[in-house]
Amino acid sequence: MAVIDPAWHDAMLAAVRRRLGPDVGIEIVNVPTLGGSNRTVIFDAVGGGEIRRLVSRQTTFVEPGSPFISAQHQFSIMALAASRGIAVPLPVFCFDPQDALGEGFVCEFAAGETLPRRILQSADFAAARGVLAAQLAASLAQLHAIPAALAPELAQYPTSDDALAGLRAALDFYGEPHPAIEFGLRWLERHRPATPAPHVVLHGDFRLGNVMVGPGGLRALLDWECAHLGDPAEDLGWACTRAWRFGAVQNHFAGLATRSQLIADYRTAGGVAVDEDTVRYWEIFGLARWAVLNVMQAFGHVHQGRRGVVYAACGRNACLIEHDLLMTIAGQYD
Repeated sequence: MAVIDPAWHDAMLAAVRRRLGPDVGIEIVNVPTLGGSNRTVIFDAVGGGEIRRLVSRQTTFVEPGSPFISAQHQFSIMALAASRGIAVPLPVFCFDPQDALGEGFVCEFAAGETLPRRILQSADFAAARGVLAAQLAASLAQLHAIPAALAPELAQYPTSDDALAGLRAALDFYGEPHPAIEFGLRWLERHRPATPAPHVVLHGDFRLGNVMVGPGGLRALLDWECAHLGDPAEDLGWACTRAWRFGAVQNHFAGLATRSQLIADYRTAGGVAVDEDTVRYWEIFGLARWAVLNVMQAFGHVHQGRRGVVYAACGRNACLIEHDLLMTIAGQYD
């Protein structure tokens, strides 16, 4: 367990007591090793004869070209999703200046498993695998039923229409030659869907690793930092990107189901009409996006003092993704 800074503990205790009552105490449960742009602390709020397990998400670093929305807006989108019956960790409170905790929020803890290979391979999740693909497709359909007008806070962020320009600007910022990514961006420019789709609320990073799964299936959708407005097919395509199949490459959708089965389940749950060609376009976009994000992480390691083996490895990982990008465009990978 990581050591908690006493000043952080005192600030969080005061923040919790402001919302949950003056007699509530907190006990630190765990500081998981998750991501790099957020500090996650799991703790118990204890008081009134009950224990309430909570999660603090605190922004610690924002990379140049980062696609992340603010923690306050993550909080509001999670609350909106919860109000529509979508399984998310229930938002509890957002930090404000009086808390002296910077940018972040507290939500309910969702128990379960997030490691993709365990979800895809462990006997403990055999039953979950039988229903998870349909559950995830239904969650996307619920999310995409939220009109853009109900999420005005997202209007200030780039949409699906801006996605290609954003990737190119980010790649130019890092100043590294990546011909394979440049080729992918050019292919994407030439093969844009002919008719732009009406904008809806997107999760933006919908995939295994960002969902909490129990033995019976889906428990919660996590990590809303990339939420934005745009084409519903973008979420479907990202979830089908080869990088997120975790070795089960024949199952396009998260290593769980084929692309056509995802679309069928999504439509059955009330999702808008999408076609396989458009979803595949966004899969290829997803490979280009993931390659650029790995360049970003490696850039932070080399140039910005954000040192770490994981970030350094992203430089090598970018090359692997470039290979998948070229093979997919060439039709060698489905």
